[in-house]
Amino acid sequence: MEKTVIFGHRGYPAKFAENSLEGFRYAVNHGAEGVEFDVHLTKDGVPVVMHDEKIDHTSDGKGWIKDFTLAELRQYHLTNGEPVPELKELFEILENQNLWINLEFKTNLVHYPNIEQIVFDLAKQFHFVHPIIFSSFDYVTLKNCQEIDPNQTYYYLVDQKVTNPAKVIKENHFAGIHPEEYLNNDTIVQRIWTVDDPELAKQYFEKHVAGIFTNNYPLMKKIRDEVQK
Repeated sequence: MEKTVIFGHRGYPAKFAENSLEGFRYAVNHGAEGVEFDVHLTKDGVPVVMHDEKIDHTSDGKGWIKDFTLAELRQYHLTNGEPVPELKELFEILENQNLWINLEFKTNLVHYPNIEQIVFDLAKQFHFVHPIIFSSFDYVTLKNCQEIDPNQTYYYLVDQKVTNPAKVIKENHFAGIHPEEYLNNDTIVQRIWTVDDPELAKQYFEKHVAGIFTNNYPLMKKIRDEVQK
């Protein structure tokens, strides 16, 4: 059986500012197998990387990303002093690196106009070792993506129980599901978020789930390697 892939959730938040280029750069250079991040659009249609729809939580500014132009947004900084990163800047770090990329369209609260096409067009300008894993809580976004490019892999993010995940995947032509808790089905591809508890991680590793997202990827890699010898 293949080993569970460990994704650095928003980079390496246990050590660096979340969704910072510093954190992602460290992850790339220090053994991360994958990284996960969320994408939004500025008022002038530039994709940027941040978890929340507002900048209040992780920067020294306040307000909605959708209400700032890129130039306005870049006046604010993360806790490490970096400006809010553009997706293009992150792609430059990840290009040609042997790790998995999970890009979440953060559109379940704000549906940014044409975000799917904008992100796809940008991604085509770079070479990645593995195909990007695209995910979203927003069903409409995933369907928009499939219309634009049916050949990519799309994963439905869920924060609740799914009665028949295999049926959901098959009927919607998804590649799998990214649940908050383990779905009791070992026939589907599932990557679970956000796993920081060692005992819970051990349970998932024993089940050989496809992947987990974690704020401390070095610790989870060590536990995984002990369980999946």
